Amino acid sequence: MVLLLPPPPLHLLAAVAAATVPSVSHRVLRGCVNSVGFLPDERLIPYLELVGFRSAALIQTFDLRYNLISALVERWLPETHTFHLPCGECTVTLEDVALQLGLPIDENAVAGVSSIFRPATLCYELLGRSPSEGKFTSLRFSWLKVNFEHLSSTANEWKVMQAVRAYIMHLIEGVLMPDANGSTVHLMYLPLLSNLHNTRSYSWGSEVLAMQYRELCQTTDLSAMDIGGCLILLQSWALY
Repeated sequence: MVLLLPPPPLHLLAAVAAATVPSVSHRVLRGCVNSVGFLPDERLIPYLELVGFRSAALIQTFDLRYNLISALVERWLPETHTFHLPCGECTVTLEDVALQLGLPIDENAVAGVSSIFRPATLCYELLGRSPSEGKFTSLRFSWLKVNFEHLSSTANEWKVMQAVRAYIMHLIEGVLMPDANGSTVHLMYLPLLSNLHNTRSYSWGSEVLAMQYRELCQTTDLSAMDIGGCLILLQSWALY
């Protein structure tokens, strides 16, 4: 947490105080966390530790306090990416992300291709199966759960690594970087999991924080009713 200078009365606080927008004073945002819903098989744990997602994999269920999250949004100033609180100006930092989620923060930027030329081929190669033979850009969380929740007792190392990739894919956009209403994860992240020994070389924590800042900025629009991003991180930061 970083404390800066006390702020002037700007942004949503002014609108709330002046009641210039109907119902703004009691706007409660909506969001969601699509948790994996089951603990990873013990054979996945060494790989999750290897890639830096072991702590994130511990997140199973979480009761989000949308009143608290909405109150934080009212204090958010997009120009400085900080919350204006009575004690001063503060914000979520990369150190908070590392401490609370255990994600790498000092590595290469997370960058993928938005369009996969042969998505089915990619899925067969890295997951061992594909939801479709045609063109698609994302994987449904329900499909990941049905196909990878139960790992065979005779699964070889390659099958275990496929299950690890599926688990991480669910974590990425189900828990760490979800949008407000999504139930899928984009395929752009899957190539980054092809070599699990290199996956930790990406700054996943920076990506999570950047998306959270972006979502906070977007929800300063008084017409917004939904918020995405890692709300678990935001709430935990506020409480602890």
